[in-house]
Amino acid sequence: MGNSFGHLFRITTFGESHGGGVGVIVDGCPPRLALTEADIQPDLDRRRPGQSRIVTPRKESDTVQILSGTFEGRTLGTPIALWVRNEDARSEAYTEMKTKFRPSHADYTYFAKFGIRAWPGGGRASARETIGRVAAGAIARKLLRERFGVEVLACVQQVQKLIARVDPETFTARQVESNIVRCPDAAMAARMIRLIERTRAAGDSVGGVIAGVARGVPAGWGEPVFDKLEADLAKAMLSLPASKGFDIGSGFGGILLTGRAHNDPFRARGGRVITTTNRSGGIQGGISNGQTICFRVAFKPTATIFHEQDTVDVKLKNTTLKPRGRHDPCVLPRAVPMVEAMSALVLVDHALRQKAQCG
Repeated sequence: MGNSFGHLFRITTFGESHGGGVGVIVDGCPPRLALTEADIQPDLDRRRPGQSRIVTPRKESDTVQILSGTFEGRTLGTPIALWVRNEDARSEAYTEMKTKFRPSHADYTYFAKFGIRAWPGGGRASARETIGRVAAGAIARKLLRERFGVEVLACVQQVQKLIARVDPETFTARQVESNIVRCPDAAMAARMIRLIERTRAAGDSVGGVIAGVARGVPAGWGEPVFDKLEADLAKAMLSLPASKGFDIGSGFGGILLTGRAHNDPFRARGGRVITTTNRSGGIQGGISNGQTICFRVAFKPTATIFHEQDTVDVKLKNTTLKPRGRHDPCVLPRAVPMVEAMSALVLVDHALRQKAQCG
């Protein structure tokens, strides 16, 4: 079923937006990794609602509990269960959605598939499901950093038509976290924030692009043909709520170049192979080439807007709907830790697969 992700490092998320809570089971984490709630909570704090004036005002502490899989602050090699309680669900705001499908949401498609749906807050289709991903991703990031020397990072690069200058080789976590929109270009971040605030005041929403990088990945991670590293990254990113596009390296822009201009020349330097450019985005033939992995993820404008829209009800009768509730005018600031988490989950899985196959 579609609630699990990964091979050797495998996660299964559970819970609904307005249920008792949400969480994840992490299976395959190696033993003896130092791990407490303090290693996980910072990423959940970056993902949680209510953290700034440009995100949903829903108030959740998103306090994580480790229920199993550790002893005396270290992983046991057994399944790790992580749990976050829902504290501020207000299902009464969704009463009208009990009988009406929200445009561009998963309300209708979930009902078409299962014949039943958790209408308060969107159930499993809500972004609260990503709490489990981010919690598991924090473990994966720690494992990547401490045992493989890999850094995973993401930032907001574009909001609607506003595009920041982001160097995938040099932008830092401090720059990303220096403003509430999570864009390392301070001047452009200020413009992005103003745009999101104006859009929110108008009862509307905007989308944009998140840039992701992985630095320090050695050559050789990834599998030929069906489990190519960029294919797994694409699946991971497109599984996130509101994501609509993925490209890596030069991406769609590469079509404007000739092969001669686009190829990344190889050179030997200090006993290792490098490329003098990185239009491949750090992956060739589905396998990492030792350069920085860089990609982009496009997110649509948030589907819930505070304007009356045409829709149908559960009896398939034409009607209208003006949503209530608390929603993000732009998903991008809170999606940055989600992109980082899914990147880390893909990379740690391939790291363990490489170690198992090739030593």
